Amino acid sequence: MKKLLILAGVVALTMSTQAFASDTSTVTTKEAQPVQQEQQRPSNCQCPKQKMHKPPMDKAKFEKRLKLTEEQKAQAKEIRAKGHEQMEPIMQKMRETRAQMDAVRKSKIAVQEQEAQLAQLRKDMRDLRKQANEIRMQNMKEFESILTKKQLKELNKMKKEGRKAFEKAHKKQMLRMPPMPPMEDGEVPPPPAPVKE
Repeated sequence: MKKLLILAGVVALTMSTQAFASDTSTVTTKEAQPVQQEQQRPSNCQCPKQKMHKPPMDKAKFEKRLKLTEEQKAQAKEIRAKGHEQMEPIMQKMRETRAQMDAVRKSKIAVQEQEAQLAQLRKDMRDLRKQANEIRMQNMKEFESILTKKQLKELNKMKKEGRKAFEKAHKKQMLRMPPMPPMEDGEVPPPPAPVKE
C-alpha cells in the first residue's frame, strides 16, 4: 500500500509538471494520435481500462495562479519547446516499442522465445521511461529556476493539491487492486487483474 501511495505521488507530481508543459496552442492532430494509440490495449491485457487523467488546470490558469510576468511566460514557453523537442524522439521510440510488444504477443512463436523478447522490450521501455522522467525533472528544475520564492511556494502548494486530487481519484481503484507480488531482479510484474466484488 505504501508503494502504491508513493507511486501515486510520483504520478501526481509528473502530471503537475505536465500542466505547465502542455501548450494547447501547439497541439496538432499528429501529436494527438499517439495518445489515442496508447489508450488501445491488447485483448490479453488484464489491467482495467482507465479514464485519461486531465491536468488539474490549463496553461492560462496555471500562469495566472503563479502570477507569472510576461518575461517568465516567454522563458517558460522556451523551456516547454525545448522539452518537447527532447521528448519527441523518446516518445516515438516508446510507441515503436509498444508496437513491437503487441506484435510479439500476437506472434505464433514459442512461449519461451516470446517471453524472452518481451522481457527485453520491457527493459527497453523502462530505460525509455527513465530517460523521459529525467527530461521532465530537468525541465521542472529549469522552470523552477525562473520563479521567485513566493511563486515557488505557490507551485509547491499546487503540487500538493495535485497529489491529493490524484490520491482521492484513485483511492477506490487502489483499494480494489490485490497486493503486488515481490519483484525480482528489477523485473516489473504484469499488472494484476482487479478484484471482483
